[in-house]
Amino acid sequence: MSEPSSEAAAAERDLLAPDAGQRPLGPTPSQSRFQVDIVAESAGASDDRSPGSEKSAAVPDGSGSDSGAAAEEAKGRFRVVNFADPSGSESAASPEAAPPEGVQNGDTVMSETSLHSSTGGQHHYHYDTHTNTYYLRTFGHNTIDAVPNIDFYRQTAAPLGEKLIRPTLSELHDELDKEPFEDGFANGEELSPTDESAGKEAGEPKGVVKFGWIKGVLVRCMLNIWGVMLFIRMTWIVGQAGIALACLIVCMATVVTTITGLSTSAIATNGFVRGGGAYYLISRSLGPEFGGSIGLIFAFANAVAVAMYVVGFAETVVELLKNADAVMTTDVNDIRIIGTITVIVLLGISVAGMEWEAKAQIFLLFVLITAIINYFIGSFIPLKSKEQYGYFGYDASILWENMGPDFREETFFSVFAIFFPAATGILAGANISGDLADPQMAIPKGTLLAILVTGVVYLGVAVSTGACIVRDATGLGNDNVTAQILSNCTAASCKFNYDFSSCDYKDPLRKCKYGLHNDFQVMSLVSGFGPIITAGIFSATLSSALASLVSAPKVFQALCKDNVYPGIGLFAKGYGKNNEPLRGYLLTFGIALAFILIAELNTIAPIISNFFLASYALINFSVFHASLANSPGWRPSFKYYNMWVSLAGAILCCVVMFVINWHAALLTNVIVMALYIYVSHKKPDVNWGSSTQALTYHQALTHTLHLSGVEDHIKNFRPQCLVMTGYPNSRPALLDLVHSFTKNVGLMICGHVRMGYRRPNFKDLVTDQTRCQRWLLKGETKAFYTAVFAEDLRQGSQYLLQAAGLGRLKPNTLVLGFKNDWRDGDMMNVETYISMIHDAFDFQFGAVILRLKEGLDVSHIQGQDDLLSSQEKSSGTKDVIVSIDTSKDSDGDSSKPSSKATSLQNSPALQKDDDDDGKAPTQPLLKKDKKSPTVPLNVSDQRLLEASQQFQQKQGKGTVDVWWLFDDGGLTLLIPYLLTNKKRWKDCKIRVFIGGKINRIDHDRRAMATLLSKFRIDFSDITVLGDINTKPKKENVTAFEEMIEPYRLNDDNMEMETAERLKNSEPWRITDNEVELYRAKTNRQIRLNELLQEHSSTANLIVMSLPLARKGAVSSALYMAWLEVLSKDLPPILLVRGNHQSVLTFYS
Repeated sequence: MSEPSSEAAAAERDLLAPDAGQRPLGPTPSQSRFQVDIVAESAGASDDRSPGSEKSAAVPDGSGSDSGAAAEEAKGRFRVVNFADPSGSESAASPEAAPPEGVQNGDTVMSETSLHSSTGGQHHYHYDTHTNTYYLRTFGHNTIDAVPNIDFYRQTAAPLGEKLIRPTLSELHDELDKEPFEDGFANGEELSPTDESAGKEAGEPKGVVKFGWIKGVLVRCMLNIWGVMLFIRMTWIVGQAGIALACLIVCMATVVTTITGLSTSAIATNGFVRGGGAYYLISRSLGPEFGGSIGLIFAFANAVAVAMYVVGFAETVVELLKNADAVMTTDVNDIRIIGTITVIVLLGISVAGMEWEAKAQIFLLFVLITAIINYFIGSFIPLKSKEQYGYFGYDASILWENMGPDFREETFFSVFAIFFPAATGILAGANISGDLADPQMAIPKGTLLAILVTGVVYLGVAVSTGACIVRDATGLGNDNVTAQILSNCTAASCKFNYDFSSCDYKDPLRKCKYGLHNDFQVMSLVSGFGPIITAGIFSATLSSALASLVSAPKVFQALCKDNVYPGIGLFAKGYGKNNEPLRGYLLTFGIALAFILIAELNTIAPIISNFFLASYALINFSVFHASLANSPGWRPSFKYYNMWVSLAGAILCCVVMFVINWHAALLTNVIVMALYIYVSHKKPDVNWGSSTQALTYHQALTHTLHLSGVEDHIKNFRPQCLVMTGYPNSRPALLDLVHSFTKNVGLMICGHVRMGYRRPNFKDLVTDQTRCQRWLLKGETKAFYTAVFAEDLRQGSQYLLQAAGLGRLKPNTLVLGFKNDWRDGDMMNVETYISMIHDAFDFQFGAVILRLKEGLDVSHIQGQDDLLSSQEKSSGTKDVIVSIDTSKDSDGDSSKPSSKATSLQNSPALQKDDDDDGKAPTQPLLKKDKKSPTVPLNVSDQRLLEASQQFQQKQGKGTVDVWWLFDDGGLTLLIPYLLTNKKRWKDCKIRVFIGGKINRIDHDRRAMATLLSKFRIDFSDITVLGDINTKPKKENVTAFEEMIEPYRLNDDNMEMETAERLKNSEPWRITDNEVELYRAKTNRQIRLNELLQEHSSTANLIVMSLPLARKGAVSSALYMAWLEVLSKDLPPILLVRGNHQSVLTFYS
């Protein structure tokens, strides 16, 4: 590769001059087209670089002028590094030459140097592709194109490595004299506040505690699943249900948790998982509506669960105090005192940090496992002293006797409801996903192994206790039982010379205190050393309480960071190296303390279980939903899941909710739906690529394709309007009126023709498309925005008429604003305007023209949203107008038929300079320009502004006058009908005006009334106009002739050849023959205006048949004059002409 010339190098340096100013966070345009130096966002990310990665060693500080320049540019996200030194030797740029010292050849060059600048000495990476010989070897020439690299796919706040920006398409494709396009985040890569902060937290290299799958997930899940139920309720369940049904209960619960575990694993391995646990998994899968509702109740359930577990611990302590006769006050107050002290100690452990909390969990797990082993060892050591309490050691007869159920005041499902909360701990590990070193590996492995181990232990305890303990025992020594009594004894205890047949649970006096049915502490009896079981109970309760105390603030913190609900952002702040949610801890402590002081949790416990089950159901549903949506982004690395199994799991969770407590299940569903509706109504501005979004697209595509195969039918006709609004906020009256009759009925597309550009900037078009569509959505306008570049307005409208829409969702009606200023500018604009109407009819479209006497285009008004009165704003007006200077509005900015600043094609005064590239100096601002001065509006602008907002308000009692003079298929009648069905127009009555003969007025009225009744359209009055053909007033005819005089060809007074030449150059001119030929039609338009003034001067809206002009026969100036004289000095008037195909029918 030869060295570039010095002139070229100088030009390159000028072109690549860097900007030293601070750039905002996120991808910004690089100023270099050849080599980019990227500032590291996460300090220490280089520690994870493997030698085999496509990066190489550091360039020493001061290794050239480039390094010094780079140090100065450390503030920006990009720094330019010249790809060749023009003053250097030939070998510097030669691929055969040895690389400079400190630079190694690799797939791409990464040179790292520590720069002491305003960034605080962060590491910076030179991402060099152009000088890298890898490209020369691989592709045969040097290129700035980058090879595939994982760092290109990281999000901005990259927790696992440095985010690199690949060369943009503009940098590779655009001409060199153009500025690179400012690429933003592509394909929804922008981060929510949770993701942003989580990435920054994860990027901290020093002192952050990260857990592996054992310490972070397995231990926590096992501790949470092995609750108090294991020691003080499992034996009672075996007594009630028997060994077989007890094992079935455990298996049923395990099936639900296993399916949920598989679903959790699938979601957790479908991309990087951040902090927030169940909330993060559900919200990123199903969207903020479900995620926000579940996140709130899940965090609350965990907070109340702290109280439940602490009260369980306190009750055990109080029992011990009673046995030792050391009760402090009453039982309830003792529970409150001990519970309060306990929760304060647990709070201290949690606040001390995750490391201390993890150590406490390890210790508690050790105690718990010791207690379990202690029980199993004790079960193999039968003692004579324990037989009177019902424990005889393993025996087949006891096993067989306890195999079947013996329900006492219980049912299978009530026993299942009591056991199932013991299984609700499988998300304990996922809830601290932000503190896991590798959540994608840890969550599946730890959760599923915990479910397996705890399930086996529960089954082992069920079989073990059922095989060695009888259901009832008196606790009295029966050594003196006679042989005669034993001969009548059939129970399993009889073979051990014990007769417990005197026990009767129905009789309080004969009810025994021991055995599986009666003694909750029977496992302590069986165990090798009883106090260890008590320690196990303490461990189970405290560990579960501690896990819940940590989970609740972590989930709530993630919810607060996403700003889904107002007023809770206070709890999003984290403290310390692990970003601990201290405020969340205090809130959880307060909630837990409140429920501890109640000390009666029998009513709240089922609700907690239902909250957990609702979360499980939605996790399962998330997997089914994502699989059903068939999104290319759904690629979990965990393959052992099935969408139908997940759906079955979701249904099972819902069934279990109602089995446990149907009242609580209903309450849970009501709360979830209320929160869902609230979040849906609030519409948080987030884009997480949820499966709801994917399924919506899938369904829309499927239905659109299906619709394309269905023929149109008159009964299903809908006005689908292509509205030439320009920027959607330029003509609010046009937008509001059309939206009034298309909302929830038909399609509305805001068409925009961008003109006057020598070199169109298509990237700006894409950007404006996004901004304008967002503006429409924010204003709750159900419409689409479509823009095109074109040489002139007619060409652009033809593009839109042909290409706008999709399948059956294509416009069938063109809507224009009336060109109020048609006499002020270049008449070729009038020719273009009238040609658009002809084109619409050629495409078999209907045509609609709206005229307001004040005008439509408000884009030249500055700061008008500040001048609105507070009353107007409160009545529903929107700040839809933006600051656009008239002088900057001259790019022919779309369908500006009525714009006062229309680009005049033949006017030298408004021609753009060539240096401008025909590009408008400004784009319409969708945000108010705070720098623009607010100037008082003149009277005409004030009237224009008020008129532009009249369709945003309720119309009140008035009339919509329909002048249905010509049958166009019924569109002239259908639009006012749809309009008066809307809330703003429902108080307006439809009055119908038709033409007729004086001697047939009654007959014509009855015929129209019959037709309207068959169409089922309500009307208040029908007026038959018998005097349409009466000659108009002389002064009005004179005024019309004066109006058209400047546009006449006057060909009778010139030679034919001259006249033809002038007509060809100015086709809009009116010939003398034309004036005479259409004099009757002209007089009709003048007369109709007189009738309109007489009958409809007070109407809220006039809807009238649009007069037609034959293409090629009527000049555009004459047609425009007809429209002018017909519609002048009237209330808002809508001129409508359908495509003469029926849109109304009276057949069923």
